[in-house]
This record gives sequence, structure tokens and C-alpha cells, in this order.
Amino acid sequence: MDRFQEMQVFLAVTEEQGFAAAARRLNMSPPSVTRAVAALEERIGTLLLARTTRSVHVTEAGQRYVEDCRRILTELEEAEESAAGSHAIARGQLTLSAPVLFGELFVTPVMIDYLAQHPAVTIKALLVDRVVSMVDEGIDVAIRIGNLPDSGLHALKVGEVRRVICASPTYLKTHGQLQHPDELLQAQLVVATSSPLLSNWEFNGPQGAISIRPQPRLLVTANQAAINAACLGWGLTRVLSYQVASKVAAGELEIVLQEFEQPPLPIHVVYQSGRKVPAKVRTFVDFCSAQLSQSSALNPAPRD
Repeated sequence: MDRFQEMQVFLAVTEEQGFAAAARRLNMSPPSVTRAVAALEERIGTLLLARTTRSVHVTEAGQRYVEDCRRILTELEEAEESAAGSHAIARGQLTLSAPVLFGELFVTPVMIDYLAQHPAVTIKALLVDRVVSMVDEGIDVAIRIGNLPDSGLHALKVGEVRRVICASPTYLKTHGQLQHPDELLQAQLVVATSSPLLSNWEFNGPQGAISIRPQPRLLVTANQAAINAACLGWGLTRVLSYQVASKVAAGELEIVLQEFEQPPLPIHVVYQSGRKVPAKVRTFVDFCSAQLSQSSALNPAPRD
């Protein structure tokens, strides 16, 4: 096994957090994967992975080597793609990241349509409600909601979303419409804990910023569970507008306190900069940006 193959095996073990899972991913036997990593460590002369009977952890030296392996293998892939002409033709595996519900509702249809047009590309989608490190986790393209920090990444804005308070018409008929964010302190609330964008309930009022510390009777880990509870008439919840656009359009939910909302959050398609952008990245970014920019849920008409 050459050094590049050893690097690929080592990266697979770190990404899959186990030898057996890496073996399945690489279509190798677990003993072969174990021997490859052991040979790599012996040649380098240091421990890269700390093993126990139940888990595998990357050592400090191993973490540095992970970063170097990703860089070297990316440069190798770029060189091979350039020689093969794949900077003109999309091919290879594309790894992308997006928030869970956004990925399910908006990115999955984009991926399916894109794959139908690019048969030489495969996609690995990481749908998580956290900001992933594109370099550390080998992400080619990411969908980010919220204001972006300064970085060397390229970003294309494709829409925006609002942080909204909503409830079912039945709940609002029974308990009455809210006139001020302070009334949320006495209201029946269901809160999802998964999104950091919704953890602080802040509003803009005529006299300035308003901050509310919600006191929910129902806490759930998934946004969809909170939305379902609100649709069932249990109480009010705070979500991003795209998450309930179809429910609002169908009359299952109503948005309240709109006059107190903070400015919308931008949605960007983000990808790493480099000397040469592979065709699989360039074509997916263009395709995804065009599709998302046409969504009325992400690019609503201005309110009167």
C-alpha cells in the first residue's frame, strides 16, 4: 500500500470514528485497515490514533496529520482532475453541509435534480444544526443561515429568513392575539433547543431592543417537533420562517408580533476558495444558487 492509500485509510478511520466502519466505506477488510494504520504509525514513529475496546480517538499528532492529509489528498485530486479534464466535467464525490430541516426541505430536492444532470458525481450530505469546519470536515459546499464571519470562503446570497413567533388559529382564538413580546412570559410555549439561531428571544420595539427569556412548558430537541406541537394547538413557538412557510400558507399556523421582528437573516451558499475550483463544486454551487434563489419561501415579496 502506497503512502497516498495509507492517508486515505487513515482519514476514513478518523471520519468514521472506527476501523470497521472505515473498512465498509473503503470496501476493505477490517484487518487490512488496522494493518495499514499500524504500518503508517510505525513508519512515522508516533501514535496517531488512541484505541480502546469501544472507541478510537485522534491524538494531537494525529489531528495535525489529518489536516495535512486532507490538504495533500485535495491537491492530488485537483492535479488528477485537471489532467483528466474534470475541471471542465463534473465528476467525483461532492461533500456538502446544511442545517437539518433546511436540508430536508430545500437541499434534498436540489441534490436529486443535480445528480440527474451529472451522472459522474456522487454526493455525501451532512445535515446538522451546527456550523461545521469546512476544512477540518472536508466540506466542499455548505449552506449557512445567519451573518457570516470574515473568512477566506466564497459566499453567494440566495435568500433570507425571519425569526418568527407562530401558533395555530385555534390557540390564538382561545388565548387571544399577542400585542407585545412581554405577553410571551405568560403564554404557553414550546421551544426547540437544536438551533442556536433561536436560543435568544430578542425583538425590536419602538423604544429599542426587547429581550425575552422564554419559560416553556414543553422542550424538544427538534424544530419539527415544536412545529407539530404548535400545529396541534398546544402553544406558541419560535422558528425560522422557511420552516413554517407551507403551514402558514395552508392556514395551519399564524405568525404573530411581526412588527417586533428583528431584521432577516441571510442564507448563503459557501465554498472554499482555491487556485482551481473543481467542476463538481462550481456546477453544484451554480445549480443550487439558481434553485434556491427562485424559492418564494426564501425570497418572499416585500411586505406592505
